Amino acid sequence: MSVTKAKKSELIQAYKVSEKDNGGSVESQVAVLTERIRNLTEHMKANHKDQHSKRGLLLMVNRRKKLLAYIKKRNASEYEELIKKLGLRK
Repeated sequence: MSVTKAKKSELIQAYKVSEKDNGGSVESQVAVLTERIRNLTEHMKANHKDQHSKRGLLLMVNRRKKLLAYIKKRNASEYEELIKKLGLRK
């Protein structure tokens, strides 16, 4: 159900900003959060009464929302590119 280490490092490599980036950049954090949200959404479809996971899902969605707002404020074109690459809204 959770994101494996291999998948996480693959996402970080795909979305890293610089060579020294090990997953700390906002873009790679959003990518990993998006993968976790997608996995948890699938879990919630099968287990709709799981309130603990639902709360965790909402916390992750809100965290991603805040990070995306930060990216949008910092650089709007970078934001547009990231949401298009991740397949989020618009």
